[in-house]
Amino acid sequence: MKKLWVRWVAMTLLVMVLGLVMVRLGEWQLHRLSGRRETNEIIRTNENKPPVEWSTLMGEHPVTSQEQWRPVTITGSFDTAHELQVRYRSNSDDDGSEVLTPIVTEDGQHVLIDRGFLKRSSRNGDDQALPPPPSGTVTVTGRVKGNEHGKATATDPVQGKVRLINSEAIGKAQGITYVNGYISATSMVPAQTGLVPEELPHLDEGPHLSYAIQWFCFTAIALIGLFVLIRGDVKDRQKRRAKANRSSTPTETIDEPDSSASPKESQTTDARTSAT
Repeated sequence: MKKLWVRWVAMTLLVMVLGLVMVRLGEWQLHRLSGRRETNEIIRTNENKPPVEWSTLMGEHPVTSQEQWRPVTITGSFDTAHELQVRYRSNSDDDGSEVLTPIVTEDGQHVLIDRGFLKRSSRNGDDQALPPPPSGTVTVTGRVKGNEHGKATATDPVQGKVRLINSEAIGKAQGITYVNGYISATSMVPAQTGLVPEELPHLDEGPHLSYAIQWFCFTAIALIGLFVLIRGDVKDRQKRRAKANRSSTPTETIDEPDSSASPKESQTTDARTSAT
């Protein structure tokens, strides 16, 4: 019995630990679902707003979540000397890169403009010529985006290439003070060629709800499995006890006449018994 108790306690502790981990994972997926729904609602709301002057939303302060995806307009001239290629990007089902070109406004402000997406070449990959921006004064309409964060190897530009768009890291590397965040262009006047605007993300809820349900189901399965295991051990122990009790009960024996004796010997034995 002692061994069973040890087994049950060990299994219970294991199920408790696994259950806590799986419940936490389920809650984490629900948290991600809530964030996804909030982001989708912000995109839907801001996308339908009319464009405003970029300086009303962007400045020294970081772009807030409520300001993301707001349409804005900005006028200035492109600084192609500090242009960067943003690698390992995707747009809908296509893989490729984006072209990040600073724009300088009339009052000397430097703002990063994501001019658009360049599909990866089947021959040269991302090592291809970047389409030039329009020259002279350009008016860009686009969406406000906040800085992307990651390791320095992703945010610091190297040989005209970068993986994440972070105005602070790029400005530090280039020796330029950029406005916090950047603008993802949707159109510009004069128009550019060779690049396509970044598409809005899919406004679905993703697999987070189904993942959360799976983790909670795994927790329930572990608890039910523990109950079935203990119940099976108890039943096996009861069967062993019943079998042991049957084996220890004495059985009565009845003497029967020897069937191998001859009829004559049997009669003689019976006669002697009667005479006695």
